[in-house]
Amino acid sequence: MGSKSVKTVARIGMVNFINTAPFYEMWQRTVERPEWQITEAVPTTLNKMLYAGELDLGFVSSHEYGLHPDRYKILGGLSISATGAVGSVFLFSKKELCDLDGCTIGLSNQSQTSVSLVKIILEDFYSVKPNYMTRTDATPLDDCDAFLAIGDEALRLQQVADFRIKLDLSKAWQEQTGSPFVFAVWAVRKDFCEINPLAVVEIHQELQRCIKLGADNLPEICRLVAPRIPMSADSCQAYLQKMEYDLSEAKIAALSHFFSLLIERGEIPATCLPLEICE
Repeated sequence: MGSKSVKTVARIGMVNFINTAPFYEMWQRTVERPEWQITEAVPTTLNKMLYAGELDLGFVSSHEYGLHPDRYKILGGLSISATGAVGSVFLFSKKELCDLDGCTIGLSNQSQTSVSLVKIILEDFYSVKPNYMTRTDATPLDDCDAFLAIGDEALRLQQVADFRIKLDLSKAWQEQTGSPFVFAVWAVRKDFCEINPLAVVEIHQELQRCIKLGADNLPEICRLVAPRIPMSADSCQAYLQKMEYDLSEAKIAALSHFFSLLIERGEIPATCLPLEICE
């Protein structure tokens, strides 16, 4: 009797914000691989799980790859990024940005990348030195002169928050650098990549297929997911059309620039450059 082939178990981390809906909805509908186990969480949770070996690969903060380049490779052609305004990563401020020196800035506890980006924008681009605190869901917004919000929270607060300034961080980055911004990458642990190269290729191909399928079915997806915020289907589509899921040469260069700034700030090791990309 012939032996049955053993399917490789892969533990995959998926960001549970609405910005992944264009491909994640397609993944849930069309990928029938029970050995590929999905964990949904915010980026910072996925970062910790991937680092600890509790996941094999996943969509994680770009900053996480920069912190631990010895542990990960980046899957080529995949990201969560934007050219110009992204629409869901905002600094909400009661004051003009140039007046935030010494003020209290509440930082989201959901994304390492956005936290580092807002510090670069305020300190390097606007030359202010605020005091930072990490917000939780229980932190009153009135405790902060300004605060960072990302993902679904930022989408909701845009509709209700009454602040003088609503700074889209991706737009601010592009205005200063002329480049897109890469918020998240698909990182795979090197040990998993070396032991299970075929599984990595198969998952990579399925992700790319789902991204294309999601783009082809975007109006339907928006009607389905818009009530989560809630927002209208048209507004949802306008938002999701700003999201980009590729990792072009321009985005690789932009990510390398971001990392070079983080290296100068002492946040990540210089060994993260050049990026190690698995095509």
